[in-house]
Amino acid sequence: MTRVPGSPSARTTTLLPVTFVTALALLFSVSCARIASAEPRHGLSVFGELKYPADFQHFDYVNPDAPKGGRMVTMGTGGANTFDTLNQFILKGDAAQGLDLLFDALMVRAQDEPDAVYGLVAKSADVAPDKMSVTFKLRPEAKFSDGSPLTAEDVAFSFAILKEKGHPAISMTLHDVVSAEALDKETVRYTFKGTLVRDLPIIVAQLPVLSKAYYTTQPFEETSLKPPLGSGPYKIKSFNPGTDITYSRREDYWAKDLPVNKGRYNLDEIRYDYYRDRNIELEAVKSGNTDLREEFSSISWATGYDIPAVREGRLIKVSLPDDRPSGAQGYFLNTRRDKFKDPRVRQALDLVFDFEWSNKKLFYGLYKRTTSYFENSDMKATGKPSPEELALLEPYKDKLSPEVFDEPYTPPVTDGSGNNRDNLKKARDLLIAAGWKPGSDNFLHNEKGERLTIEFLDFEAMFERITVPYTENLKRIGVDASWRLVDPAQYERRVKAFDFDIATQRYSLRLTPGIEMRSYWGSEAAKTDGSFNLAGISDPVIDDLVDKVVAAKSRAELVTATRSIDRVLRAGHYWVPHWYKASYGIAYWNKYARPAVQPKYDAGILDTWWYDPAKAAALSSGKPTAQTQEQPAKP
Repeated sequence: MTRVPGSPSARTTTLLPVTFVTALALLFSVSCARIASAEPRHGLSVFGELKYPADFQHFDYVNPDAPKGGRMVTMGTGGANTFDTLNQFILKGDAAQGLDLLFDALMVRAQDEPDAVYGLVAKSADVAPDKMSVTFKLRPEAKFSDGSPLTAEDVAFSFAILKEKGHPAISMTLHDVVSAEALDKETVRYTFKGTLVRDLPIIVAQLPVLSKAYYTTQPFEETSLKPPLGSGPYKIKSFNPGTDITYSRREDYWAKDLPVNKGRYNLDEIRYDYYRDRNIELEAVKSGNTDLREEFSSISWATGYDIPAVREGRLIKVSLPDDRPSGAQGYFLNTRRDKFKDPRVRQALDLVFDFEWSNKKLFYGLYKRTTSYFENSDMKATGKPSPEELALLEPYKDKLSPEVFDEPYTPPVTDGSGNNRDNLKKARDLLIAAGWKPGSDNFLHNEKGERLTIEFLDFEAMFERITVPYTENLKRIGVDASWRLVDPAQYERRVKAFDFDIATQRYSLRLTPGIEMRSYWGSEAAKTDGSFNLAGISDPVIDDLVDKVVAAKSRAELVTATRSIDRVLRAGHYWVPHWYKASYGIAYWNKYARPAVQPKYDAGILDTWWYDPAKAAALSSGKPTAQTQEQPAKP
């Protein structure tokens, strides 16, 4: 889950340490249904055949001849905009960004397929005919960065410690994985339980592989500033806690010539610098102290780059397409608190937010309104329920709002003038109907005489321009609303413990969602600190429908189930939805080249770009020539 004030396109700021969420994104990026099995395969896919054959040489979105070298300085971001640990696998602490570069997995995601992974540490995977186990055959040449062999024992150990002592989000995901057994030095078998096992082979295939020998002597469950031992393409070169961290490419990386890595990891050094203020970040990239920045602010994107360096082509400003589901960003209402338990109260808050005014006055018209938890995808509910959706929903008819069986709830649309009087009246009427009565102080009170107070928790000043006008409108209908800015570390702690009224977050859903939806909307997650279920959604109907998604045997069944979930969630009014745009806004100094083809489901920057000495020389001369202008490089 990611949080980005002012932009829906961000992938970086999170409830959890960034690198742990990155690891989770790898875990959750694909699902495993109808895996052709009972024989070893070089990859696993969902709902169809693999794009790449067993003898493929490289992914289509890389330049296999990309030169190695150079460095890139970019921004380190996270829920706390700092870091105090190099352990991203636990709930404690704020982990540094980029730590996923240190660790390999059994298989790696292909970013131009919606749901496929190919062998890295594992050269093959064999799913049992009954789907209740998967066996991986490891590459004998796999090694950790200290030269020690990576074996099936390490894989089995990694699963056990992550399930027992890892972050609650990953522990919940592994609930139905019974065991990982090393059959011999190069063979490991995972065994599953239950009926919802579709996702499990690919989930375990993407678990990071940890060194059993290393963590036998190092405490796994504690925060640490000791660089961990991994087997991945980079190692930590240097760091200053909370300030910066630098990774250097390993010349001795055991897997650098494998097809899944060909043309990837081209930069010799990657450095993350941490800033507490986005305006300072902007100045850092404009001054050249930072090489690349993903821009998350609409006002900065529209007005902040009007400088000679951009006009001359020295600092490139480019929008890259983002074909992933846009996710669900919004103000999430903490229903663990009594004042938010009535859905009429929650809907009233939605009526008050004037997106059209915000988009016109604050966002330069760059965004579209988010209406669905599955926005920008075929999983979004539209129109009245189809017969297939009704077949899933009607067994729960007595437990669901009639709204679920009509057009899905859509936030109100205004004319953008700022005159939101009709919606304000409707919102106040809903609050009064929910038992909040006007008092002599012009605020609404419950039967105990308590004022309806609402606090928006935040850690970035940039969001003030969006939230404060919203709180002013809430005050007009009798809600004592306020915006509170806290330091990033406090924000992180409070959100992990669900100690807030309203927090702004973004769910980044994948193309084929599955078991991770339990962490977003499941009843168990609602009471688990650190889970993604910020709203505290605890609904047996949602739990059952999530199981339908996980059990789906075809894409059509999956889409039917997700649309049904979307209807129930939207009728529950658990959030005030924000906005989205299907692109990455990137600003970078013109000393890098990129492949002719961008991966369809990723920006591919640190993964596939490379340093171009000719461009860098022209940039240093201050006289860019035509050939240094932004052009995708040919493979």
